[in-house]
Amino acid sequence: MRLRSWKARGSWKNRGRRTLIAAALTTTIAAGTTGWAVGNEQQPLTGPPPGTRAWRADHTWGVRLPDPATAAPARVAAFFDSLSEAEQQRLAGRHPSVVGNLDGAPTALRYEANSLSLKAERAREQARESDPELTSQDHERARSLVARYEELLAPGRQILAFDPRGRGQVAEVYGDLAGARHVSVVVPGSDIDLSTFDRSKDKYGTPAGMARSLRAAAGKDTAVVAWVGYTTPVGLGPDAATGRLAAAGAPRLARFVQGLTASGVPRPAVFCHSYGSVVCGLAAPRLTASDLVVLGSPGMRADSVADLHTSARVWAAKDDSDWIGDVPNVELFGLGHGEDPADPGFGARRVPAERAEGHTGYFAPGTDSLRAFAAIAAHTTSPGTPDDGTDGTTPAAEARQVGERQS
Repeated sequence: MRLRSWKARGSWKNRGRRTLIAAALTTTIAAGTTGWAVGNEQQPLTGPPPGTRAWRADHTWGVRLPDPATAAPARVAAFFDSLSEAEQQRLAGRHPSVVGNLDGAPTALRYEANSLSLKAERAREQARESDPELTSQDHERARSLVARYEELLAPGRQILAFDPRGRGQVAEVYGDLAGARHVSVVVPGSDIDLSTFDRSKDKYGTPAGMARSLRAAAGKDTAVVAWVGYTTPVGLGPDAATGRLAAAGAPRLARFVQGLTASGVPRPAVFCHSYGSVVCGLAAPRLTASDLVVLGSPGMRADSVADLHTSARVWAAKDDSDWIGDVPNVELFGLGHGEDPADPGFGARRVPAERAEGHTGYFAPGTDSLRAFAAIAAHTTSPGTPDDGTDGTTPAAEARQVGERQS
């Protein structure tokens, strides 16, 4: 009886300790460490793109079109390869919202399809601007969207994905994706959507700013994609503290990257900022990436690199001034995201970040972190090319040295 009593007492003691840790985590996230307001719960956008029903019902060619929800990107790529250029153009004109978001479809065709979708959405919102049956708030919202769509339709912009539903999702390419020797994808964290992904304020905290900075540092042979293809948390709150939105976004990221490689793009380096690293951690087993780089990460829902089940090289960066270091690295009762990837015990290659400042300063020009990121991005190899550093390029050697110095 005494033994059972001590066991029960120890069990309650351990349970109490776990409860205190969970309470501390909840308090930290709810209070925030940057003055952000507690976020509102978001409903993740899932499923195939708008227009899928019409696409599925289209039997113009006498064959069933690849289902956007189930067809593998490689199957999509093979289907488009079987069509003539005129047939591809006709299909994009009939179903722009599907083709523009169809992973595995030709890059140039997706640009054209998304331009058509943006023009259609702009026309719809222009009609809403003066609709007498709508409220003044609706009119203001419509005017804002018209301006947003006009910005995205500006000459030279390359929109690889566009979905106006919810807060809006988008992927924009910087550089020549089809001809690039090296490719990277930037995955953002909280508070990023169609309206904020390329904002000028705190630009190195946005995927567009990160992508532009990375390409400038890595060189013209590199193309970078700013990917906003999942519903991000708003502020700090339950969404940022749990993996619910990340779990919904991970399959979308994996499919997007699979679509890049299926269409002939080199295996990309994937850079994951803040909550985006949670998405990347869950997507890792299916992510056809050469490198997985996390920065300002609250955790990847894994205890170690081995738990990610990825063949990609894994890198981590965290500067001492980043407030993310104040967030407890635990995962308990659904709260928190686990071990710190920048901790030596996690097993990731450490990226120097002594010159980075704050949570959004990793891609700022002149930082050691950006220099290392550029080296990693430039070392991305095409499928079938040995990734052993035998090409003798300076960026590859520099990337290895970064990892070795920080081990």
